[in-house]
Amino acid sequence: MKVFVLAPREDWICDRIKLEWLSLHGSITTESPAEADVLWLLAAWCWNHIPENILLEKTVIATIHHIVPDKFTQQKYAEFLYRDKFVNAYHVPNNKTKSILEQITKKPIVVTCYWVDESKWCFKNLKKSKAEVGLPHDTYSIGSFQRDTEGSNPKIPKLEKGPDIFCDYVELLNEKLNGNITVLLGGWRRQYVISRLENQNINYKYIELASQPVLNTMYNACDLYIVGSRFEGGPQAVIEAGITRTPIVSTDVGIASEILSPKCIFDINNISVYKPVEHDVKLAYNKSKQLSLNAHSKNYISMFEQELKNGK
Repeated sequence: MKVFVLAPREDWICDRIKLEWLSLHGSITTESPAEADVLWLLAAWCWNHIPENILLEKTVIATIHHIVPDKFTQQKYAEFLYRDKFVNAYHVPNNKTKSILEQITKKPIVVTCYWVDESKWCFKNLKKSKAEVGLPHDTYSIGSFQRDTEGSNPKIPKLEKGPDIFCDYVELLNEKLNGNITVLLGGWRRQYVISRLENQNINYKYIELASQPVLNTMYNACDLYIVGSRFEGGPQAVIEAGITRTPIVSTDVGIASEILSPKCIFDINNISVYKPVEHDVKLAYNKSKQLSLNAHSKNYISMFEQELKNGK
């Protein structure tokens, strides 16, 4: 079996997933769609980069990371239906995405969450990590490393990522801790959150587009990581925080409820501040460890082999 992996070349999560796949499974991977048995549309929005005649000939598996209903316009629905005729099966990383997707396609849907590369993400000392990224050792540090504004206008919050929910949580925690917090921001397009923090005079440090090793240290420098999203594929931050033993709370989004303790899942309509305890951290670590690249990527091979067997 030969697999072609379609990545967007945006230097973002899908490209990283492809590189990690290649690190283990390069021998069954080809850069030529025509030579492949299976076309994995990891970046399904780029599907038309592959000629339609090749799509018709091959076994095609399209990954749908997440769907935001409010943004799923009639035009996007029409585009989905056109692409759907080339697709053998869909891959989704969580059951929430599946429940939305099965309303718009009759094709098979396979649920397999993302993996985590343990050679990149690991536990480090909290105090030393804070010093490495320039945080005061005596402050309560809160992490968020994803973008929060729309690309078309940096003043508009990307609501599916929940930057407003994140800020609501931070403001409640800031009040509870008498202002002794520092928010550690990563990623890009963080204008909305920065504006909210500055408006509330909350300390923050922003490390834009940090390298992966620095991101690993950033996780370890957090007393708490907060996911405030409304819709997600992973989010990968849940697994990365889990494997680095970073205390984390999240909305009930993506795979969060499958990895985290129920106490670490908060209601966006009635936010209650919670500080994860050792049991919560250990549970997330053990669940994340089960998704290690070496072991879990084999489930993707099984998925490809099964759909290849099923044929067009």
